Amino acid sequence: MEAFSVDIERKIKALVKVGIYSSEMEVIKDAIKNLFREKSDLNVSAAIELYREGQISLNKAAEMAEMSAIGFKELLINRGLTWEIEARPCDEMDKKLKKYM
Repeated sequence: MEAFSVDIERKIKALVKVGIYSSEMEVIKDAIKNLFREKSDLNVSAAIELYREGQISLNKAAEMAEMSAIGFKELLINRGLTWEIEARPCDEMDKKLKKYM
């Protein structure tokens, strides 16, 4: 990852020095939170990628993208992506079904 420009680094250090932030990391975290707040499309892109990689569930991805699960599914379809539905093995389902018959 490329380092910050000298100007940005100076500004970050100045914000810490005057006590607006307690550390440089706090400045960076706040900047990133504001970035995602201002550019909501980044939330959607991150949610799609994390879901695609299997790191989060469809519902969590929808929440991250600030969408309903149905809206997120439609978005996936529009982008040519699919989602997987986890199912139990047939023999397990047959045993449960027999209990109710």
